[in-house]
Amino acid sequence: MNNRKIILASRSPRRVELLAQLGISCDIMPADIDESCWPGEDPARYVQRLALAKAQAIHAEHGQRGLPILAADTTVALGNEILGKPADAAEALAMLTRLSGSLHEVHTAVAVMHEGKAQCLLSTTRVHMMPVPLAVLQDYVASGEPMDKAGAYGIQGRAGAWIARIEGSYSGVMGLPLHETAQLLNAW
Repeated sequence: MNNRKIILASRSPRRVELLAQLGISCDIMPADIDESCWPGEDPARYVQRLALAKAQAIHAEHGQRGLPILAADTTVALGNEILGKPADAAEALAMLTRLSGSLHEVHTAVAVMHEGKAQCLLSTTRVHMMPVPLAVLQDYVASGEPMDKAGAYGIQGRAGAWIARIEGSYSGVMGLPLHETAQLLNAW
């Protein structure tokens, strides 16, 4: 995959870094879509729908460039409840309080669209978070780190110290599962 270029339908610096690990360079073109969850929508289906919608939106605008378009979406699920990006510090603290001491899932869907055809793969990782004292959570929220992250934490940052164990993809929890991404990109 070395020296390949794609369009990344995201502004996530973590996804750019993860693609670089695969030797992929990208043009960053974030998709502007409605990310609302449909009533009763399962978290895994939700991220797959959004990843495909992002890829399709960028394809509609830039498909003529001939480059594959990669899109991804990540969410944290506590049971069937979707915990997206927090709107403010209060919501971040509420999410983290609920996740503290929990077993939860992180779903990341990655989609590639090229020449009008789309493929999507899902990575689901079970995350075991230790109980975290409220004062530590408050300090983390005050740092601003949780504000652009699904579930209000980033495993690659300070919150990584709270993760006792994962069952699945570390890079998937970061926002782009490398194994599934490589499978999709190798197809072209």
